[in-house]
Amino acid sequence: MSQNRTPKSKSKVVSPMLPEMLEPTDLPENVQPVEKSATSDEKSGAIQDAVKVWPVLPLPDVVIFPNSISPLFVVRAQSIAALDAASATDHKILIVTQKNAAESPKASDLYEVGTVSQILQTQRLPDNSLRVFIEGQEIVRVQEYMEAEKILMARGEPLQFTQSAPEKRLLAMRRAVLNQFETYARLSERIPEDLFLNIKSIEDPLALCHMIANYSAFKTTDKQAVLEITEIAQKFLQLSKIFSVENELLGLEGKILNQVRNQIGKNQKEYFLSEQLKVIEKELGINEEDIELEELQKAIDESKMSKEAREKAQRELNRMARMAPMSPESTVSRSYIEWLLDYPWGIRTEDKIDLVRALRILNHDHYGLEKVKERILEYLAVLRLVSGKMRGSILCLVGPPGVGKTSLAKSIARAMGRKFVRFSLGGVRDEAEIRGHRRTYIGALPGKIIQMLKKAESENPVLLLDEIDKMNADFRGDPASALLEVLDPEQNKSFNDHYMEVDVDLSRVLFVTTANTTDGIPWALQDRMEIIRLPGYTRLEKMKIARHFLIPRLLKEHGLDRERFDLTPEGLEFVIDSYTREAGVRNLHREIASLCRKVARKLGESESVKKITLTPETVRALLGPVHYKDAEVELLPEIGTVTGLAWTEVGGEILSVEATTMPGKGVLQLTGKLGDVMQESAKAAFSYIRANAERLGIAPDFYEKKDIHVHLPEGAIPKDGPSAGVALVTALVSVLSGVPVRRDIAMTGEITLRGKVLKIGGLKEKVIAAHRAKMVKVLIPADNLDDLEEVSALVRKQVEFIPVHDVNEVLQLALVRKEDLQQPVVAKPENEKPPKKATRKPVKRTVRKIRPSVHLK
Repeated sequence: MSQNRTPKSKSKVVSPMLPEMLEPTDLPENVQPVEKSATSDEKSGAIQDAVKVWPVLPLPDVVIFPNSISPLFVVRAQSIAALDAASATDHKILIVTQKNAAESPKASDLYEVGTVSQILQTQRLPDNSLRVFIEGQEIVRVQEYMEAEKILMARGEPLQFTQSAPEKRLLAMRRAVLNQFETYARLSERIPEDLFLNIKSIEDPLALCHMIANYSAFKTTDKQAVLEITEIAQKFLQLSKIFSVENELLGLEGKILNQVRNQIGKNQKEYFLSEQLKVIEKELGINEEDIELEELQKAIDESKMSKEAREKAQRELNRMARMAPMSPESTVSRSYIEWLLDYPWGIRTEDKIDLVRALRILNHDHYGLEKVKERILEYLAVLRLVSGKMRGSILCLVGPPGVGKTSLAKSIARAMGRKFVRFSLGGVRDEAEIRGHRRTYIGALPGKIIQMLKKAESENPVLLLDEIDKMNADFRGDPASALLEVLDPEQNKSFNDHYMEVDVDLSRVLFVTTANTTDGIPWALQDRMEIIRLPGYTRLEKMKIARHFLIPRLLKEHGLDRERFDLTPEGLEFVIDSYTREAGVRNLHREIASLCRKVARKLGESESVKKITLTPETVRALLGPVHYKDAEVELLPEIGTVTGLAWTEVGGEILSVEATTMPGKGVLQLTGKLGDVMQESAKAAFSYIRANAERLGIAPDFYEKKDIHVHLPEGAIPKDGPSAGVALVTALVSVLSGVPVRRDIAMTGEITLRGKVLKIGGLKEKVIAAHRAKMVKVLIPADNLDDLEEVSALVRKQVEFIPVHDVNEVLQLALVRKEDLQQPVVAKPENEKPPKKATRKPVKRTVRKIRPSVHLK
């Protein structure tokens, strides 16, 4: 067998290598064994003649086979020392493959089988590294590794190979492996044809196995396994197994490459044909740019755009015809013309003015909201009378989150048969978002108003401007100011977008805006809109909404029905009271959806369960600990404690006002994170009491002997507004006079220095909060009496509303005189102990866990 093999590609050796080649009798005294292999036998007597000692050259990721020549680059000092040691004797060195890529491998990092190789040629390079050609000669099993100075030595003996398989079986295995090798060579394209033919002509089966493994790109572990097998038939079998996996992977790899190549070829073919077509068109006098200009001209002629827009588009098209097709200016002109063409000039949907149908749609989609529905029906009625020529109105729906503002706008569009588009103004800071960017800027676009009309493909859609109170102003402009023109029926018939530069008519658009509060809306913008307030829902309204809207929808979404999911009225009421505390129904929707998921899981886990009835106990077990608890509070008359009412963005809230006195010099201390307006209300109440102390039964010089502390609990929540005036003055009078206050009465109202009670805002939300907290009576300013018409009849029936004109009326109703007391008084200033027994039954008072900032309007 010829040993003049083609050298393999160079592989840089970065592993340690070993010194001189020594005979066993020449072993230096300082050589110490570091590890013994399982094949060594120290008790066997004298070492046989076949056992020799060689310097060791460890190689990572490289396996050397007999009869193969390989070039190596050696760079480490230890490896160079091993080569120098071998070159000083018979030029033989043991090359062993590393199990890992350790920089300084030890005996445990090396395999026990390696190849003794002849050093054919060495060349020292300028960087002191060596370029070495070696030829594998025989396979050796290491008996033990030894350390000598800075190199690693190994004692071992050649492997003895056996052939136990029948000759025919061995011949069959040889043919099978050669066929697999031929397939491998064809798929991998790494083995030249002449090399394959040389390998195929090798008659010795052992040499054939080694040569195939040497020139195949197997994994290092696979090559090492072939090297270590001593039975020739097993070597063929191992090669066959490896080729089976490799050929399958190569086949898949080739298939993927062919797919990629075909796709690239298809793209190149299309490009080539496209270039050919351009040449043919040029020879025939046909220009692609001319075709595009003709198409744009035709679209302009057929469009229903205004005269101003048509002239603008025609002028821009003429400029574009004189430009180079690939110039940036041409792209800008083309985009501008396309935007003019895409605007829905003269395209309108026909209004379906059917009041009965509209009311049916509104009632189907929303429960309650009578005032809003009434306003929408009025608009439709007028629109019907003027035959659709009525200018667009601007409705502003103001209410807490979750009361249905956004969905109501969709219902309006459905009731009118118009297209619906939505644009959220939350966080918008740039005026260009409304008016568009000027075309001088790269990437300029029209404003959102024009974009929404293009999206709707109609000049008269219902356009929802969501979260109008969440806009902000910065150095880029004030988007609220830009909306003044958009939302003004007298001006929006000629709205001019900075990008379009032509007037468009927005008067036919029905604008609907939504907000949680009007505080963030500029007054000029509020003046252009008709504000319709959506108050929070009562418990009864929430139950009806859940029964008729939420539960049917959620059952359908979760694949359930009422035969398997039964939420009892008590269970629903428990969910509303214990797991939600909101003005709307968004959290209620979320909690019921959670119940649906848990019920669906229980039904899926047990086939025997056909129906789950959700009682309060079952709801508690499924949803876990309640989020809001109704704490039992003894509503006994107390000195210095008053129940007030507050308004928040998520509805009304109960607000407790506490006051106490202590020896001092008349200092008024206010705590509870109160705003400036509320602090001024407390000071006004204090001044009123000082001016009317004798009439109120208070010592005139109380401010010289006592300090007063007023506190509103839940101190982490900001509180502000003037409507706590009556509660503050009542608490102060109570603590200074020692007269207790009825706890089943809630009150709201602003006071003056003369004791007048002034009108406040947010009455409906506050009244709903008082009803939710089971208040018996509510004192309200007399000027707010008309606002009670907005309160539901159920609340007006269950709560007594008493209008008051001044502080005297409030004190007469709220304070409990001593002659009327039937039980001991809880007097806080004197720290008296409360009575052990009370004649009145405890009443549950709602206690919130968390709530947003409070504003007392």
